[in-house]
Amino acid sequence: MSPLTGQPRPREKMSEAARAASELLEVLWGRGQEAAPSGTVSPSQLRALLVLERYDGTNLRSLGKALGSRPPSVSRLCDRMEALGLVERRISATSRREVELRLSPRGRKVLDEHRAIRAREVSAVLDGMDDSAVAALTEGLTAFHAAASARLDAAAEARPADDRGSAADSA
Repeated sequence: MSPLTGQPRPREKMSEAARAASELLEVLWGRGQEAAPSGTVSPSQLRALLVLERYDGTNLRSLGKALGSRPPSVSRLCDRMEALGLVERRISATSRREVELRLSPRGRKVLDEHRAIRAREVSAVLDGMDDSAVAALTEGLTAFHAAASARLDAAAEARPADDRGSAADSA
């Protein structure tokens, strides 16, 4: 809030609008999630699959940082996803103590199915908007995507060298 006017600042208003829109997107996307042919995955599993797609071959510690989760939680999450056939664990080619996480073909299929469901839901909403509003939204979301990607990439690159092959990554 501006101390002079008591009104929300433009970035605060945008943050609130993004929060509200993201909550509605969660509801819209959740409606179709159970209909996915490959079955239901939890929101945390879906987030992990998205990170693994972006950073193929990442380790548990890096996945945990990207998700904002602690190592024991990430390890259990990966255990469940591996049991469902969504991810594969492999010994790293550079360090035998490190385990790399990769999407399995089934994990890729699940992501494709969820993207198709989400695209249908978003398209239905966009169909109710004016073309100029869709164009403005596209421009803003493209810029948001670039900034969010840069932030995620910077966090992935900022991990200390001793994080890259520690025994804590073994699982």
